[in-house]
Amino acid sequence: MVSPLSLSGVQVENVEFPPTVKPPGSTKTLFLGGAGERGLEIQGKFVKFTAIGVYLEDTAVPSLAVKWKGKSAEELTESVEFFRDIVTGPFEKFIRVTMILPLTGQQYSEKVSENCVAAWKSVGVYTDVEGKAIEKFLEVFKDEKFPPGSSILFTQSPNGSLAIGFSKDGSIPEIGNAVIENKLLSGAVLESIIGKHGVSPAAKQSLAIRLSELLAEKGKPETEKVT
Repeated sequence: MVSPLSLSGVQVENVEFPPTVKPPGSTKTLFLGGAGERGLEIQGKFVKFTAIGVYLEDTAVPSLAVKWKGKSAEELTESVEFFRDIVTGPFEKFIRVTMILPLTGQQYSEKVSENCVAAWKSVGVYTDVEGKAIEKFLEVFKDEKFPPGSSILFTQSPNGSLAIGFSKDGSIPEIGNAVIENKLLSGAVLESIIGKHGVSPAAKQSLAIRLSELLAEKGKPETEKVT
């Protein structure tokens, strides 16, 4: 049987995402669900800004298998609901956003905040509580600068807390810089990457391909599983 922890790492541009990682402040080892770049078409040329890796707790596989086992990578890639189930699933997630081009903390946090608030207001769930969470989010990033190779690190716990950390190289610190207790904000960070209007189609496709293999194994009878 293919184990989530036995999957290989992924390289995006010159950024290496190892197959497993222990997120800041976590006691668990998470596996690399998928990775890809975020970029924009500028004057007819695709410019890559960041490389994004999404890590999942191994309990994600049986959790997702209930609905998605046996589905092809193509079916998963095209399913908004599949990525929604990753965002809302009852398992820990870790996101590493590594800079290909330089970015300031203010640029990054303002764009994420703008997208979150617009999405929440569109479905009528924006309250003072979310407003305070956004204020704290902006404050955490205010004085940060991210040269190429540095990373923003998000750890999302099933109870809805969002731990934020920073790394100047490929290393992962043992503890983060701040924790924000807001389930909507925690989910929105991952939703902004792999959701319906996610900024990284490449990361979505990578997740779909790698998870479809694990879910195919999960769906086989014990006698047929590859050992």
